[in-house]
Amino acid sequence: MSDELTGDLSYINSIVGEGSSMSGDVHVSGLLRIDGDFSGTIEATGTVFIGRNGRAESSIQAETVVIGGVVKGDINADQKVIILSSGMVIGDITTPRLVLEEGVIFNGNSLVSNKAVEEIRRIRRSGAPQQSQRPPLKRSIRSLVDSSQRASQEKNGSH
Repeated sequence: MSDELTGDLSYINSIVGEGSSMSGDVHVSGLLRIDGDFSGTIEATGTVFIGRNGRAESSIQAETVVIGGVVKGDINADQKVIILSSGMVIGDITTPRLVLEEGVIFNGNSLVSNKAVEEIRRIRRSGAPQQSQRPPLKRSIRSLVDSSQRASQEKNGSH
C-alpha cells in the first residue's frame, strides 16, 4: 500500500478499506483510517479516522479521533474527538476537546477534561494492568468528577 499525504502532513500508514474487515489489537504510529469493518482495540500515537462507511466495535486510544461512520466502544483521546454529521458513537468519550457536528448520534457519557486525560496518561505510564484487569472506565471517570466537585465546593466554601 502506498502512503497518502493528508492535509496536516501526516501519513496514512494503515488503512482498513471499504469492503474489508479486520479484527484484533492494533497498535499504530501515525494515522489509521477505517473505511471497512473493524473489531478489537486500537492504540494510535496519531489520529484514528473512521470514514463515512467505516464501522468499529472497538475501544480507541489515540491523540485525535475523527468519526464519520459508526463506533461502538469507549474513546480516549489525548487531544480531541470530532464526530462528523454522519457519525454515530455508542460508548463513553474522554478527551480535553469534543466537537460534535449537527446531526450526530451519540449515546454514552462524555468527560471533557484535561485532568481526566492526564490521569489516563499517568495510569498508562505506570504500567497499568491488562485491559481485563483495569477498573471500569465509568468508575474512574466518576471518581474524577466527584473529586472535582468536592474541590469546587471547598473552594466556594459550601459543603
